[in-house]
Amino acid sequence: MSDHDDTHGHREHRDGDHSHGHESGDGHTHDDGHGHNHDDDHTHDDDGHIHDHHAHDVSELGFAVLTVSSTRTVEDDPSGDAVEEILHDAGHSVSVRRVVADDFDEIQSALARMGDRGDVDATITTGGTGVTPDDQTVEAAGQLFEKTLPGFGELFRRLSYDEIGTRVVGTRATAGIVDETPTFCLPGSENAARLGVSELVVAEAPHLTGLARRDSS
Repeated sequence: MSDHDDTHGHREHRDGDHSHGHESGDGHTHDDGHGHNHDDDHTHDDDGHIHDHHAHDVSELGFAVLTVSSTRTVEDDPSGDAVEEILHDAGHSVSVRRVVADDFDEIQSALARMGDRGDVDATITTGGTGVTPDDQTVEAAGQLFEKTLPGFGELFRRLSYDEIGTRVVGTRATAGIVDETPTFCLPGSENAARLGVSELVVAEAPHLTGLARRDSS
C-alpha cells in the first residue's frame, strides 16, 4: 500500500450557525421560523403527491472492509481497525474484514465477490488510491462500477484540503455501485480512513444502499 496521504488529520466539522433575515421594503422580515418550512427530504410530483427521499434507507448495514496492501495483515491494520470502530459506533456491523494484495486482479475479484454475498450491503476499501505504479484500486474498482458517485471523491478532497493542502491532488478517492452495492475507495492512512468513513460513509451509505437496491418499477 503506497498512498501518500498519511498527513491527514481527523477532526470534526461543524458548520457555524448562520441566520439570514431578508427584509423587504415594506418592513416585513421573512425567516424559516415564520411559516416557511422547506423539508429537503420530500418532493412533490405533478400530482401533488409527497415522496420521502429516505423511505428506502437501510438503517443497519453489513459492511465489507478491505485493506489493499502487500505488507499489512488484519492484525496489523490501523486503518481497518479505525473503520471497523467507526462503523460499530454508528450501529452497523462488519461482515467481512480482510487484506487484499496490491494487485489489479486480486482487488477486482475481491470487490466483485462482495456483491454476491448476502451479508454485505456496502464495501469500504482503504489503500491503493495514490499515484505510484502499484496503486491499482481506482482502476480495478472503476471497471466494476455500474454507476459512479463522483461527489464522494470531490467532497473527500474538499475536506482533506483543510489538512494537507494542495497535496490533495494526489488523492484519488472514489466511489460507485458494484452489483447494487455501494463501494467506497479511500486512501490507506488511518486519518484519511477516519475522515472518509466518519464524515461521508456513515452519513450516506444507508441512503445509497436503499436507492441502489430499490426496485426500478
